[in-house]
Amino acid sequence: MSEFLIDGPADAERTIVLAHGAGAGMNSPFMAAFAHGLSDCGLRVVRFEFPYMTTMQATGRRRPPDREPALRAHWNTVIDTLDQPGLIIGGKSLGGRIASLVADHPAVAGLVCLGYPFHPSGKPDRLRTAHLADFKKPALICQGERDPLGNASEVSGYHLSGQIAVHWLPDGDHSLKPRRRSGPSTEQNYRDAIARIAQFSYDLGRNSCQ
Repeated sequence: MSEFLIDGPADAERTIVLAHGAGAGMNSPFMAAFAHGLSDCGLRVVRFEFPYMTTMQATGRRRPPDREPALRAHWNTVIDTLDQPGLIIGGKSLGGRIASLVADHPAVAGLVCLGYPFHPSGKPDRLRTAHLADFKKPALICQGERDPLGNASEVSGYHLSGQIAVHWLPDGDHSLKPRRRSGPSTEQNYRDAIARIAQFSYDLGRNSCQ
């Protein structure tokens, strides 16, 4: 079982479990920014790594992610290990997509995705949305407007469950980063997404992040 990185108070109203994307682990600047930002809102944030990433970090050699069944099994093991009801699960790109596939776990209250890969890069016909059409639990997808894996124009034509809210980050790419000339900064987009995730999380509970 992979180790956890935990930020925020142990007695927080909500715990969010975040998995990394395909190419960078739980210590990446992106993952750290969201973990620290959400913990500043009083949420408990748990990060972990898939086994392939742990091996990659140890050897220094890049390798592709494990196959989907192995990734799903590991996500379920993480949820079972935490043994806590009312979890919000999700993560960046791959991590969020696999979380969406195990969100029917009884301990899960909601889903948060940071840049959902609606389709592979350059292959808009290979959609990864079938299970999202009748998704049963509250979900929030924070997506860059020009994400090459699902931009605002493309996603508007997808059939998504009414339980799923998509929050668009101005001119953001797959990591929510805008172009310099567009106006908003990366930090502004991150803060925007963090605030929206915090509100979503507390809407599932009794408090609000001020």
